[in-house]
This record gives sequence, C-alpha cells and structure tokens, in this order.
Amino acid sequence: MTRVIMHGCNGKMGRVITDIIAQDENIEIVAGVDVFNQVQNTYPVFSDISECDVEADVIIDFAAAVAVDGLLDYCVAKQVPCVLCTTGLSAQQLAKVEESAKKVAILKSANMSLGVNALLKLLKEAAGIFAPAGFDIEIVEKHHNLKVDAPSGTALAMADSINEEFDNSYEYVYDRSQVREKRSAKEIGISAVRGGTIVGDHDVIFAGVDEVITFSHRAYSKAVFGKGAVQAAKFLAGKPAGKYDMSDVINAQ
Repeated sequence: MTRVIMHGCNGKMGRVITDIIAQDENIEIVAGVDVFNQVQNTYPVFSDISECDVEADVIIDFAAAVAVDGLLDYCVAKQVPCVLCTTGLSAQQLAKVEESAKKVAILKSANMSLGVNALLKLLKEAAGIFAPAGFDIEIVEKHHNLKVDAPSGTALAMADSINEEFDNSYEYVYDRSQVREKRSAKEIGISAVRGGTIVGDHDVIFAGVDEVITFSHRAYSKAVFGKGAVQAAKFLAGKPAGKYDMSDVINAQ
C-alpha cells in the first residue's frame, strides 16, 4: 500500500485525486495539506507542510507556486519523494527543484496525462520522418477562458520534443500578425485559443504538399491529469534521489 500526502488537497485537482485514490485499493491518502480547510476529509489536514507529522511514502503536489519552496525543504529533510505538479515556478524555484533532486526523488512533468506523454514520444519519431521531407509544423492548443498563460506548457513541451530531434534548430513563432512574410522551413508555429470550459485540446499538424497529418489529444476532464499523478506516485515511492518525469512512468509500464 502506497501512503500519500496530498499537498493542495482541497483545490480542484486535490479533490479529483482524493476521489481517484478512494477507488484504488493499492494506494491511500494518509494526510493532506491546504491553507483552506473548509472541506470534510477522511484524513487529517494541515495548513502547512511543515506541520505535517504523518509518515508517508510519497507526496503528490497540486498546490501553488508560493508553497513549493517549503515543500521541497520538507521532502529533503524527511526524505519523502514528491510528484511535483504545480506550474508557474520561477527560475530560482526550478533551480531549487534541480538541487533537491540530488537529495530526494522528484518527478516533474509539463503534463501529467499518460496520453500526452506517450504522444511526446510519438511526435519526436514523426518529426524525424516528416520534417526532412519538407512538412511544415504547426501546434494549436485550446483551453478554458480562465487560463492566463499562453501558450500552454504542454504545447511548449510538444514543440520541445520535436525540436530535440533536430538539435533545437527550429524557431518558435507565436504571432504572424506583425510580420508580413512567408513562414520559414525551420519554424514551429504555436497558436493559442481561449474559451468556454475547454479542459485542454492540442493538435500538432504536419502539413506537406497535398497531405496533412495531425496528431491530436483531447482532455475531457481533469481526471486524466489526476490519474497520471496517481500512477506517478506509485512509480516514485521508494525510488532513489534523482529527477524523474512521466516518460519514466510510461517506460516502467
């Protein structure tokens, strides 16, 4: 049985993961951490990770960037691995993640969906086939009207996965309205759409002469990210210090 501390237990993703784990006999939440404690939980909830005195095998984090420094300090001090899902970290915090991973297991990924991470592998292989044949590459991502950052971290991860195949020689273009010129062969166009309650749609388009190949991923609920985080927690428990990502989880399946 994998014992989990849910960091950010009363947020939207925290509630989703709590429900997922409640249906899984191989993992349980033994404690939660959240500054907002107006929700009834079946486990004890602490307002700060530093107050938590419950032993666990792994932490799942879906909280806020402001809480990440304290979380990393706790993980290193207690030697508890962490599935770090909070986004929007500063350069200093990202450096701290790298430093902490030298002392405890940390899993961080731009997207926790197993489908997205499998797609990242496929895109790299596809790019190696289509780009040398003259196919142009465009990425279109769509999210709900409350999302403040653009493009999405997942869209950038997709572009990065493709770009790695070519020693990062491609340029990312986010806006074509300011320059009136045809696209170059060595660019990846990235477009963002915001509206309604779209959870997350991503299309990667390889456009050639007289044919178009599109790789698509659609998230219909936040549960896809929660399920991935739970799989990651099971994988990470007991692992030695190091930096991990969802590709490690997929390869271990």
